[in-house]
Amino acid sequence: QVQLVESGGGLVQARGSLRLSCAASGTIFRINAMRWYRQPPGKQRELVAQISSGDNTDYLESVKGRFTISRDNAKNTVYLQMNSLKPEDTAVYYCNADIRRTISIVSVTYWGQGTQVTVSS
Repeated sequence: QVQLVESGGGLVQARGSLRLSCAASGTIFRINAMRWYRQPPGKQRELVAQISSGDNTDYLESVKGRFTISRDNAKNTVYLQMNSLKPEDTAVYYCNADIRRTISIVSVTYWGQGTQVTVSS
């Protein structure tokens, strides 16, 4: 089995910073794209940032210039550095990854359990 475990959430004041981590564990042959989503209170889940296996990145327009996604393939971990946080960034943040467990199994998308980020004004 494969598990994704997020960490690093918490309460921070506006204009502060947080760094989220998401580590994949289990039987893993290859990790393709890795992503961070968020779900604000009472709203739909949205894609915040994604990074390909070749380190190409893409961001939600509202976080460009403030958030940075990165990955450490040796640790099967994806990070989200969040700077200049705003109250509207308050949400549960989820990581997501496309993982091949073995060479003979197609890629499957796995989700973490989520971590709460609260930004106070």
